[in-house]
Amino acid sequence: MTAVLQTALPVFLVLALSMLCRSKRFISRDGIDALKWVVVNITLPFVLLGAFATAEYTLRSLILPVVMFLLCCVSLLLGKLIVRLFRLGGRICGFLAAGFEAGMLGYALFVLLFPDKSVSEFALLDIGQTLFVFTLYKILLSGKTDRKAIVRDMCHTPILWAVLAGVLMGSTGLYNAMGSWGVSGIFDAVTDFISAPTGAIILLTVGYDLVPSQIPWKKTFGLILMRLAVMAVILGIMVLLNRTVLQGMIFEGAALLMVILPPPYVIPVFADEPSERVQISSALSALTLVTVVLFALSAALLR
Repeated sequence: MTAVLQTALPVFLVLALSMLCRSKRFISRDGIDALKWVVVNITLPFVLLGAFATAEYTLRSLILPVVMFLLCCVSLLLGKLIVRLFRLGGRICGFLAAGFEAGMLGYALFVLLFPDKSVSEFALLDIGQTLFVFTLYKILLSGKTDRKAIVRDMCHTPILWAVLAGVLMGSTGLYNAMGSWGVSGIFDAVTDFISAPTGAIILLTVGYDLVPSQIPWKKTFGLILMRLAVMAVILGIMVLLNRTVLQGMIFEGAALLMVILPPPYVIPVFADEPSERVQISSALSALTLVTVVLFALSAALLR
């Protein structure tokens, strides 16, 4: 029980504090938006920079992102099929089955769930889904085909630049060379210091938007089941591939955490109708709560 609380209690405590900050108006909406900007543009890029600079580069570094990209495509197809068959919503609802909010939630939970594992175990899977979200997913979600705009958005994303810089440092041996020069410790100290508050800030921003009493649970129940069903299929495929074709390349704990994450929080921005936007936002809030519950269960089982 102590081990479980050590993993899960920080999550629930920060979420509760963020809800208190919202109800007492200790932090404004502008303040939360500013914290999100800090995470996406400063602290999280340093998490990824350190993770990829210190990672070991083998064949799986190329294979796993490709596998994850393809699985995201499969999940999107399954989501659209289920939404159409069961008439669960409009054009956007099928996108709830694909993509993962790894940046704003995944890394924070991974560090708590697997403190003895390198973040690169999770990051290798995140590369594939990040490329999926910023390319095919975003094109289909927006309904536009402006390739220049998509490329421009990618080029202005610090997270992708941090991944690229980390991969270059690790794969070229630059990071190891820094060790022989005696400066790798300085690099580690900088990345560790800047990335340290990432988890708490992310959970603070996530909890601020969680209002369980305002979620229309009956209307969103079908979308929750759709997401969970598709993720169960994706996890099954990942485990099967890992134990046969990939021969253990995937850290299955990272795969488990990935599939319990909610979809990308950006989805409601592209909703065509106000009613659909409310439906999608409610589903995202509900799925975030589901993620927290599944995280606590995972912590109990793994401990």
